[in-house]
Amino acid sequence: MNYLRVAILAVAVAFVAAGCSSTNLDQKPAPAPEVKAPPPPPPPPPAPEPKKVEAPAPVAVDPLNDPTSMLARRSVYFEFDRSSINDADVAVVEAHGRYLVDHTGRTIRVEGNCDQRGGREYNLALGQRRADAVRERLKVLGVSAGRVETISLGKEKPRNPGHNEAAWAENRRADIIYK
Repeated sequence: MNYLRVAILAVAVAFVAAGCSSTNLDQKPAPAPEVKAPPPPPPPPPAPEPKKVEAPAPVAVDPLNDPTSMLARRSVYFEFDRSSINDADVAVVEAHGRYLVDHTGRTIRVEGNCDQRGGREYNLALGQRRADAVRERLKVLGVSAGRVETISLGKEKPRNPGHNEAAWAENRRADIIYK
């Protein structure tokens, strides 16, 4: 039995030796497949630049609608029983004259007014002289007479219904009305 064991062991060693002898030692083992590293994640998109908020472009304001402009003043005041333009209001008439010269498509109506003292006919005539005084000043500045209509309202359209000098001073005027 001992002999049998030795024989079995010898056969087993022979098989192992035969299996090992079939391997060529000069052969290099096949390279292991390269494991590629995953590509780096793409860089995050750049943060959007903050939008620049620009101030709105200045809008050209018609000086007639600008309350700080001389053209916002549309009344020319007169002394009692006078139809000559006061020195203080000459600048108002001239500003409207320059505007009308620059804006040839514009026309105006000048309404002459009086305070309630005096008769109806007298006040209508005085109001007309006041409106005509403004028109004549505008003509001197280069505004054609055809662009300026005049009318007298006499004492029919008081600005201040009071019965004192302050109220009467407000009512002695010529109003410039753009059409």
